[in-house]
Amino acid sequence: MAASMNQHPHHHQVADLSIDVFPQGGSKCFDDDGRLKRTGNVWTASSHIITAVIGSGVLSLAWAIAQLGWIAGPAVMFLFSFVIYYTSALLADCYRSGDPVTGKRNYTYMDAVRSNLGGVKVKVCGLIQYLNLFGVAIGYTIAASISMMAIKRSNCFHESGGNNPCHLSSNPYMIMFGVAEIVFSQIPDFDQIWWLSIVAAVMSFTYSSIGLGLGIAKVAENGSFRGSLTGISIGTVTETQKIWRSFQALGDIAFAYSYSIILIEIQDTIKSPPSESKTMKKATLLSVAVTTAFYMLCGCMGYAAFGDLAPGNLLTGFGFYNPFWLLDIANAAIVIHLVGAYQVYCQPLFAFIEKWAFQRWPKSQFITKEIKVQIPGFRPFNLNLFRLVWRSAFVVLTTIIAMLLPFFNDVVGLLGAFGFWPLTVYFPVEMYIAQKKIPKWSTRWLCLQILSLACLIISVAAAAGSIAGVVLDLKVYRPFQTSY
Repeated sequence: MAASMNQHPHHHQVADLSIDVFPQGGSKCFDDDGRLKRTGNVWTASSHIITAVIGSGVLSLAWAIAQLGWIAGPAVMFLFSFVIYYTSALLADCYRSGDPVTGKRNYTYMDAVRSNLGGVKVKVCGLIQYLNLFGVAIGYTIAASISMMAIKRSNCFHESGGNNPCHLSSNPYMIMFGVAEIVFSQIPDFDQIWWLSIVAAVMSFTYSSIGLGLGIAKVAENGSFRGSLTGISIGTVTETQKIWRSFQALGDIAFAYSYSIILIEIQDTIKSPPSESKTMKKATLLSVAVTTAFYMLCGCMGYAAFGDLAPGNLLTGFGFYNPFWLLDIANAAIVIHLVGAYQVYCQPLFAFIEKWAFQRWPKSQFITKEIKVQIPGFRPFNLNLFRLVWRSAFVVLTTIIAMLLPFFNDVVGLLGAFGFWPLTVYFPVEMYIAQKKIPKWSTRWLCLQILSLACLIISVAAAAGSIAGVVLDLKVYRPFQTSY
């Protein structure tokens, strides 16, 4: 890493510190902008996207469809998948400024906003993006601890024959997850976690398939599909709860699909030619198609199995108790997946802070010095003290917040709502309009603005529903006490 920095003049973007890497082949070939050659392709980009998308969000989809019903639930899911694909294609076109093949590369989402929109919008975008990444880290810590507890609980239930209520605290499990993330967060760059992404993508298919299989088995056992056309019935919940929960379900579905937040960073790992936007659009289409098929199956089968009683988290809400060993495998797969997904989401935030610190204090040994640590059988590991301290502190902070607010569904809905409109719709639409110079009030301009406005309304409704959920939970919650 130090070698790659020395080959660049100091005025060059200092994100080199965090984003430049030696490709797996280790050859000294350079890209059109003097950076080391990228090695990503459709498959690595798709695995990054699937790792980011098929996350813990899939587990709340049966609950989300239960709030909306058999008509609105699948319809909303298809609508979200179309919007995500369309706006991701717009965003992929903004990776290079000017010519799509030879134009200046934008290495991060913020760089793309800076090149196309500029001004105060850059700061607003950065604030929303990095706050959202921070929130995702908290959400994933909660989800991982819930899955670890589910393993412990299912075994406890099995051993006691269902007589022991098996009360547990989530805190030790959150701390264990945090320790693992401190270790993995020392991997310096996005490109170097490609293997973690592939492992995580395989794990996401594993637990989603188990959730789907158990849902199908439950439907077969019941002998019928449960649920109704309009969702959870008034009586089971009050009219007000029905409205808030429906709004929250929109946030859950938005969260389950959101990855635009790291799309440019993923695109920056793709080799060219062909142009990165072509490869990224293929990867996006492939990923969104696979994801939607999976989501429809998992969400709908979960709802068909449990109807109004669909749990907030399909594999840990204990709609299923047996076969307990299969549940354990599914929940272990969730934990392994979340370890990887946490890194995929946090690397852009890590890179941003390290770039800023390097620019601010370029002469500081603490920030710039790389210490080579010899690992037998592997290449030497570059240890940077600033990276070690700051990334560890970040993981500790997210873990503490997760321990204070362990509400999986509400946090997921709130994150989905908070990031969906600005990062998935507004900025891609505005950048595309600026880049393609689409005239104001033209048909195309109007259609894009209507899309943006409709998504803003959905985001506001979802945020309101999730905040109402958090407020209700806080009335009965006592922090740091036994959760189950």
